[in-house]
Amino acid sequence: MTQLSLDFADPLVPAATPRPTRRRREAARARGAVAPDTSTGDVAEPVALPMPDPITDLLTTMNQAHASSATDPNEDAPDITARREDRLWQLDGWTARVIKNEDDDGWAVAMYQDGEPEPALVGPWTMGRDKKNPKPLDQAAFNTLVKTASEVLQRHEQQRHAALHKRQTVFALDRQWEVRLDIVPDEYEPHALLSALDDAGEEVACIRVRPDFRLGSASATAWIEDDFRRPRGQEE
Repeated sequence: MTQLSLDFADPLVPAATPRPTRRRREAARARGAVAPDTSTGDVAEPVALPMPDPITDLLTTMNQAHASSATDPNEDAPDITARREDRLWQLDGWTARVIKNEDDDGWAVAMYQDGEPEPALVGPWTMGRDKKNPKPLDQAAFNTLVKTASEVLQRHEQQRHAALHKRQTVFALDRQWEVRLDIVPDEYEPHALLSALDDAGEEVACIRVRPDFRLGSASATAWIEDDFRRPRGQEE
């Protein structure tokens, strides 16, 4: 009988896995990608990596774009510099100009409001110490000129309003009336509105007349007593 001899090979021994050094494990742990070391029992805790927030990224991008496109609102504003010279001051919408007086050897000052071709005020100006040249303008004098010119314009406006809007109170038909004449200085069709208000303040009549209608006590009373008919000579 033949004996079989079975010669078994050496069992396979798995190759030893190289252990990462401590420095490599620390570097990997810092990156959050370290694998647990089961051989030593040193199991690294998993580190959660920050996840990108799309809403936060969008808001950040929009804010950066807005900041880069924003401009200074005063960047394109014109640089208006006030002028302060001996014979010319420009400040706060007014211009003071010292001019030669045409009537004599003296000087005058003219005040112009911005946008107006004609001066609002023209008055005499003080001679300088040399008795030849005008006294230089200064802040105090300019303020006084502005105040005076503003008062002149205000009086002119009041006079203009009074000339265009006239009022007359009369007593007729056993009651008190207020008759108004409002002139409309239209460039092409100038006219006036003649109206009557009773003692209760109610408008009773209103007609259109010529702008040269003379409103007075007699004309107002006659118009009321004539039953508010158009006055004679006021046909358009």
